[in-house]
Amino acid sequence: MEKIRPYSQALDRLRNAGLRSTRQRLALAKLLFDGQNRHVTAEILHGEALEASVRVSLATVYNTLHQFNEVGLLREIVVDSGRSYFDTNISEHHHIYNEDTRELMDIDGDQIDLAGLPAIEAGQELSRVDVIVRIKNI
Repeated sequence: MEKIRPYSQALDRLRNAGLRSTRQRLALAKLLFDGQNRHVTAEILHGEALEASVRVSLATVYNTLHQFNEVGLLREIVVDSGRSYFDTNISEHHHIYNEDTRELMDIDGDQIDLAGLPAIEAGQELSRVDVIVRIKNI
């Protein structure tokens, strides 16, 4: 029986994305990708890193999340000017955002019908459409 190294999945993801596997990137990738898909803020991930005894600054967490987003390992979801979530689910889907609880939840891509998209100019292509349905508690 082949023994699986604890960081092998994280290491494979970084290599496949063309990122150098630094100690901090590996530790953050392991926290992000070893489990279910989820939405995290930099502050949430920083707290998880500290709980896991990973010595990393909040600035490094921000930089790493943005690097992971740039290479397609994560999707950044900007819910307002001061709050971004990073989604480990990079498939085509949308979101519901509860403005009171600040909870972000997935909506399957086929649950929303899009119509009337603007025309795309020559030399451009549609990259993706992100829908955020905002709700409030009553």
